[in-house]
Amino acid sequence: MPPQQTNTHSSSDVLIVGAGPAGLSLAASLAQAGMQVTVLEQQPASVLAAPPPDGREIALTHPSVATLQRLGSWQRLAAHEVGLLREAQVHDGPVGRRGAMQLHAGGSGVDHLGWIVPNYALRRTAYEVAAQQPDVRIVTEARVARVAVTPAHAELEYTDARQGGQGAERLQAPLLVAADSRFSATRRQLGIGAAMHDFGRTVIVCRLRHELPHHEVAHECFGYEQTLAILPLPNDPIDGAPMCSAVVTTGAAQAQQLMALPPEEYAARVQAQFQNRLGAMRLVGERHAYPLVAVYAHRFAGPRCALLGDAAVGMHPVTAHGYNLGLAGVEGLTRAVAGAWARGADIGAASVLAPYAREHHRHAWPLYQGTNAIVRLYTDDRPLPRLLRQAVLAGSNRLPPLKGLIVSQLTGRRPAWPTAAP
Repeated sequence: MPPQQTNTHSSSDVLIVGAGPAGLSLAASLAQAGMQVTVLEQQPASVLAAPPPDGREIALTHPSVATLQRLGSWQRLAAHEVGLLREAQVHDGPVGRRGAMQLHAGGSGVDHLGWIVPNYALRRTAYEVAAQQPDVRIVTEARVARVAVTPAHAELEYTDARQGGQGAERLQAPLLVAADSRFSATRRQLGIGAAMHDFGRTVIVCRLRHELPHHEVAHECFGYEQTLAILPLPNDPIDGAPMCSAVVTTGAAQAQQLMALPPEEYAARVQAQFQNRLGAMRLVGERHAYPLVAVYAHRFAGPRCALLGDAAVGMHPVTAHGYNLGLAGVEGLTRAVAGAWARGADIGAASVLAPYAREHHRHAWPLYQGTNAIVRLYTDDRPLPRLLRQAVLAGSNRLPPLKGLIVSQLTGRRPAWPTAAP
């Protein structure tokens, strides 16, 4: 059997593996700076153009929205896809048993904590913007078989699933970016390891209609066997009924049982755990379940390559930092690469990419460790952690600087965490 022919092309400045919202946003950002970008994605174009609802609602900070506005994707969201987050309340144990930590934007220079947008809407608008850039080429149904870096360039080989995987194309560029999920095969082929933390838990997400208004307040209710988050959504665009997203985190076995419940019984379970604060609840659409695994890459860049989004840092969703970190990475990598491009420098040089890696580590490391510490603290049923939880909640309400520190992270308005050495 004759060997397959491989055709080599070098028509791009940057290759991006993964057409998620982070990869597509980077493609649009670099193209707007004058570079030619090729994005490779396994999914078909029809799915990128109209992603199905996946149950995930994304909390966005003010800097993240500014990035989306700069790229032009924010303006493409429908009015009913954008909700406000005015306040957040954190409860230890059953709702109402003891005082909650109340977080609002007062004193931060803004009038609300952030926004909430469906993940599928962010994916759709990122694709729309990237696809309309003349200097962005999106190769769909592409199976990347090999990636490598040389002193002169990065390269990859892929096959087209529509052609039955026959024949291979080889692409070369000065820089390759891995943006293909927290279980990135591209990261692995680049020889970059990652620390993974499997929480052994599953998150179930869904939308619910309810009787009483939510007043744009989010609630995080930390139980010892099960955690419930209630996220305020825009009212139903058809009849104006109030809606929320319920995020239940529990063990894998219990998650299977909850997923098997009839819709009416599942809604009643959420309603009861939230102490009927929003009145009667009714499930809208499907429930979606996701295993919880956090990932932190050993390094974010090297000669001819960089990591972005979940391929760099995959966060536990409890503090809502994952997508915001991805957009911060888009800004940081654009600054590094576009600055070198403007100077006529080699955009794939290690010296060009190192500042991005350092900056992103300083931003991400304390958030990653802090989030994991919160999860461990608030799911530990031993007496000492219980007392510590109560002390944290009480201290935050009595010490305005502590609460201000937390709010600054929610809004993204200013850096407030200590840095860590790479």
